[in-house]
Amino acid sequence: MAAPLHNATIAFIGPGTMAEAMITGLLREGVAPPERIVAAGPRQQRLEQLAQRHGIRTARENPAAAEAADVVVLSVKPQVLRKVLPELQGKIRPEALVLSIVAGATLERLSRGLRHAAVVRAMPNTPAQIGMGITVWTASAAVSPSQRETARGVLSALGDEIFMEDEVYLDMATALSGTGPAYVFLFMEALADAGVHLGFPRRVAEQLVVQTVKGSAAYYERQQGEVHLAHLRNQVTSPGGTSASALYYLEKAGFRTAISRAVWAAYERALALAQNGKPQPPK
Repeated sequence: MAAPLHNATIAFIGPGTMAEAMITGLLREGVAPPERIVAAGPRQQRLEQLAQRHGIRTARENPAAAEAADVVVLSVKPQVLRKVLPELQGKIRPEALVLSIVAGATLERLSRGLRHAAVVRAMPNTPAQIGMGITVWTASAAVSPSQRETARGVLSALGDEIFMEDEVYLDMATALSGTGPAYVFLFMEALADAGVHLGFPRRVAEQLVVQTVKGSAAYYERQQGEVHLAHLRNQVTSPGGTSASALYYLEKAGFRTAISRAVWAAYERALALAQNGKPQPPK
């Protein structure tokens, strides 16, 4: 269980999917009570939805939510950040911690835009919604040891967390683990479609795929990281067998290269988002 934050008020600027995932995790792990969590955003319907689901407080104005917070979580879309940063200038308490999950927003840009030195930058992923996410994070030099522990308490409520000293890893994490669930779901979808093509009912095909993915990941974890993934693949690849035939075709079709290029494309996109905060069109 993540450590409680000792009556800290946590304000979420941007009440989207990841904000709700974090709120759910904080409440589930007992890190903060609902009356200490505030979600802010312009859409009244969304705020009412969050209040009804989780019992938290809400605010229509971002500055009002930030002013009273000990932790300000920036959870807006990257293209909205340009508007949000100026309106929060001078509204965040000097001793407060800013925790950003905005893709591509650097520590330097956040600190300059908010005129606030203590900033943590994090990249969670969507399995955080069920406490099984993984978050890579880093902190500015102005973040104190106690503020680091506060950040760790918030992020560990979402699942595993990895602190990296060098900020360069955040854009890499955006491309690998942040975007990673999309790759996994696409693979699962394709595998289930193949099962349907073979003749399975879709319900059965999806059940087979989901359990295969879950079991494979759990089996790897049980090895405690002592076995290379290639070794596990070789265990199910008999000479001249069905797995060997399938893997040969995947390699011939460029499966491994396609995955690598996809991750690199996501990484380039993350870097593009950092360029003046403006998303660039894909190449």
